[in-house]
Amino acid sequence: MLQRYIRIPARACPPATSSTTSFNYYKRKMSYDFGSMTSAQETIGKSFLAIPSFAVVGASKDQTKVGNRILRWYQTRDFDVTPVHPKEPELEGIKTITDISELSSPKTTALSVITPPKVTLGVLKKAKELDVPALWIQPGAEDEAVLQYIKENDLTDRVIYGGPCILVLGDGIRSKL
Repeated sequence: MLQRYIRIPARACPPATSSTTSFNYYKRKMSYDFGSMTSAQETIGKSFLAIPSFAVVGASKDQTKVGNRILRWYQTRDFDVTPVHPKEPELEGIKTITDISELSSPKTTALSVITPPKVTLGVLKKAKELDVPALWIQPGAEDEAVLQYIKENDLTDRVIYGGPCILVLGDGIRSKL
């Protein structure tokens, strides 16, 4: 089982919501299980990967960072992908956009989100406005406020959160489509 420990403030630790995510209030660490999904997450994952276009919010020019690795994951599988970056005009040979409001067709674009939790919350709000059909929030991109927003705005049926990583599980889900 692959696990990563990410330091987050104690106030950002919500109670555990599933067997795949556990929170330790005393050590102020969040443990993610990158290698498994709940059945609900798998259903959302299938819907997510069936969407015709993708955007990577938090794409990076640094090839060692997850944002870049996820962008390349989509590229190597010939997905229609758009990197979202506030400053870089191009990443991995693809023209970037600075904000998801610039997506040519947000209603047919799924978002992979690899941003700090405060940025993720803004992305979620904008995605809801734009009626984005599915989002995959990568491990570490959420906190209590993000989880609360997802639940309060009835987004649980179109957002994957709580630990599963597309780099680990994406090909397995694709094989089930």
